[in-house]
Order: sequence, then C-alpha cells, then structure tokens
Amino acid sequence: MADENKYEEIQGEEMTVTLELDDGSVDCAVVTIITVEDKDYIALMPLDENGENEDGEVWFYGYKENPDDPNEEPELIYIEDDAEYEKVEEAFDEYLDNCEFDELI
Repeated sequence: MADENKYEEIQGEEMTVTLELDDGSVDCAVVTIITVEDKDYIALMPLDENGENEDGEVWFYGYKENPDDPNEEPELIYIEDDAEYEKVEEAFDEYLDNCEFDELI
C-alpha cells in the first residue's frame, strides 16, 4: 500500500507553540504539518531561551483540529507506536528533500 503524503507549508510569520512537559514548558517553532495515511502530524523544533535550535532536533506529534470550531486550539497527540513514528519521520525527510530541491530551482 503506497503512502499518501501531503505537505502543508506554514506561510508567513514563524509560528510557535508552547508545550507543557513534565519538566517545564518548551517553546517550539512549527516547521510544517504533514499528512501520512490520512492522519495529520506536526513537526516542531524545540527552541532554547534565545529562540534558537542549535542541534536541529525535531519533534513529531499527531495533530488534530476541530473542524466545527477553527478558533479552538489544535490537539497535539503523542505518537506511541514506533512504526507510526518512523513513517512520519520518513515523510518529514521527504519533505526536507523537496524543500532542498525547491531551493535549487
């Protein structure tokens, strides 16, 4: 079964979200939203206190918006399944490859 991957570019100003974790809160830059096998996922880059990401680390979460209320905060869902996480990681790598290719044109 072929994966149906869709990429949604985040246009304009850099978007950020604040995640509340067990050891405190972390501000993250939103990189993109990826659709893999009809599920949406969000790629986030954790930012340090200076608003930078020096190590290139990216976190992936399931992403769900309420279609009935576009003003409601989206839900981020922790990905527990390793196989699902790997599919999202592969789709993100493909997204990055496409971004690099687009920069060359």
